[in-house]
Amino acid sequence: MLDSLKNWLLALRFAWLLALAPLGACDLQQDIDVDIPVLPAQLVVECYLENGQLPQLTVTETVPYLATPEPVVPTDVTVRLTLPDGRVQTLPYFPAIDPTTGKGFTHIGIRRIVARPGDTFKLEVTDTKGRRVTGTATMPGRVPIDSLEYEFNNPPAGPPEAYVLTNYKDPPGLGDYYRFQIHRDSIGPDPEIDYDVDDRLTDGQSLSLGTSYQFDPGDTLLVTLYHIDRPYYLFRQSVNDARNANGNPFSQPSAIKSTVEGGIGVFTILSYDRKRLIIP
Repeated sequence: MLDSLKNWLLALRFAWLLALAPLGACDLQQDIDVDIPVLPAQLVVECYLENGQLPQLTVTETVPYLATPEPVVPTDVTVRLTLPDGRVQTLPYFPAIDPTTGKGFTHIGIRRIVARPGDTFKLEVTDTKGRRVTGTATMPGRVPIDSLEYEFNNPPAGPPEAYVLTNYKDPPGLGDYYRFQIHRDSIGPDPEIDYDVDDRLTDGQSLSLGTSYQFDPGDTLLVTLYHIDRPYYLFRQSVNDARNANGNPFSQPSAIKSTVEGGIGVFTILSYDRKRLIIP
């Protein structure tokens, strides 16, 4: 299963290299030698807890910018998850691919967790080299989806397509953040819609999140509204900024805003409402 995990991580990196390949076709260029500092490898942690599920975590290492695109998966890592009641669950090393999400992981717990709004979990990741990554996350409250709507366009040629509106009520008080996803047919790694919003200008209001005209008659859609915490929201924004800046000579470099300390990555608890919509 480790080979499958490495292939999954390698495919992600090759996708970025292919996306940047057209940049090499520019005729007007000047070669400049840049000394890139050699930095010590850091642990990279990705962990999303979910109520009623086995905790999963992925641990990799950073590599030099110009290194070969071979993911480094350390095997000497110990993962400890502290539950809200103070009990500690150790996550064994067991690399595999989650069949539901299609994402790889390196460690998985043996007992399902119970997570309620307001519960706080702590994470500690250590290895034999003395590296240590820690994180703390509190589960946000669930914000329900009030209703789903759709409407077809009327194109002069071709079949009609529908847009979807997702209606919900933002809780009063600033500081609410959301991730909005729509999957077609089943939950997987490639949603049709995936973006984030906050309530800076819409605090306490009834809101609608929309799409373009892109869904067909007969589509089965899984609509998910995540209520996320501020650290996870900033992490996602920084990842998007870093992707946009990668290889773009007109963009400022962007650092990842991790939610963990001692390394790079994210540790958060998922709180969401999900509804199914069938486009007739």
